[in-house]
Amino acid sequence: VYYRLKIAGEQVSPSGPVLLVANHPNSLIDPIVVCAAARRPVRFLAKAPLFTDPKTGWMMRAVGAIPVYRRSDDPTLMDRNRDMFRAVYGELARGAAVGIFPEGKSHSEPSLSELRTGAARIVLGTLEAHGVTVPIVPVGLVFRQKDVFRSSAIAIVGAAVPWADVAGGGLADQEAVRAVTERIGAALRQVTLNLERWEDQPLVEGAVDIWNAEWGAAADPVTRVERLEVTTRILADLRRNPDPRWSDLVRDVRAHLRRLARLRLTPASLRYPTDVRTGVAWTARRFHLAMPLALAIAIAGFLLFLVPYQITRGIVSRLRLNIDTRSTWKLLLGLGIYAPWVVLLSAMAAAWKGVPAAALVLVGAPVIGMTGIRVRERWRGAWIDARRFLTLRSRAELIETLRQRQRALAERFKALYSERVAATP
Repeated sequence: VYYRLKIAGEQVSPSGPVLLVANHPNSLIDPIVVCAAARRPVRFLAKAPLFTDPKTGWMMRAVGAIPVYRRSDDPTLMDRNRDMFRAVYGELARGAAVGIFPEGKSHSEPSLSELRTGAARIVLGTLEAHGVTVPIVPVGLVFRQKDVFRSSAIAIVGAAVPWADVAGGGLADQEAVRAVTERIGAALRQVTLNLERWEDQPLVEGAVDIWNAEWGAAADPVTRVERLEVTTRILADLRRNPDPRWSDLVRDVRAHLRRLARLRLTPASLRYPTDVRTGVAWTARRFHLAMPLALAIAIAGFLLFLVPYQITRGIVSRLRLNIDTRSTWKLLLGLGIYAPWVVLLSAMAAAWKGVPAAALVLVGAPVIGMTGIRVRERWRGAWIDARRFLTLRSRAELIETLRQRQRALAERFKALYSERVAATP
């Protein structure tokens, strides 16, 4: 409902013990996305203050979360973590899926924070206490605009982290704890985007878009994230070891992306066909969006939920929130505003036409609301496609120049990639 979510990568085993480790960019939204990716119930470790907060305590108890006592919250309660670890060992030994965010905090930094050792201690402790080897499965969460309703999000499930070979020393072996933690960090970096600074994101994504447009698009989100990670490492290496050739390439890529942005185009746009047959086929596939039923659903969905949408938006805009908690507040407020709104609409329908009408509104209003959102999104997409088609057709000479420049940039980028890969041990 909130995000346009894609789930990619490996599949979490539907049964048996598993420890899911994920990055933590988006507060209480992250456990929901991890559950969606796991496709099975997951018990999460959560900081203890969430259990006493009236806004979130009911949720923590409802999903069976396990409290973690952090020194930064209350150092006098740290002894309770012994009970926490025993509870987690038991859950895993019984075949449960447990989720943990090894960074220990939600944040908006451009890369992973330093990992805590809790995940390593959990698997080593479960092996020691119950003789059960628990798979560690990384889940990378990548949000396009994490605080924006209906923005895109990707959950990438990585391959299980190997750790049994370093478990000989058990929980008391600090080297084993460190080694498992380092492996978890390496696995998470393979399924997340880790920038040196947020200002690099448009450049990194633009470079990958150029690569995809000229040498073959990423077939799935996993491949795209992998290419983003490689490009980020190359950019970081260039900063440490300046090379005039590739500094010039960075400058030229930025310039090319600015030109495309002024035309409201993307690197992939330059490869789209612009013949009349393509235009006619595109129109035929989207003709249904202009039909009366689609128009009625889009407008009805907008009007039905305009009031709760504006109330939620107004409240959130007045709160001083960090970007990593904004969507959590929207979700919690939405639960408290949208649900009563639908009940109110049902009560009005009951007063007007009786109980059957109330039941119809109770079920139908959310369906119309979500369907209306999807239709309006398709409208926006159709408008973008149409504008792009007309731009490509009307400025053919400029577009051809941009195509040639983009191909040259892709050639230079390919040479850089090959050189850097060859130099990597």
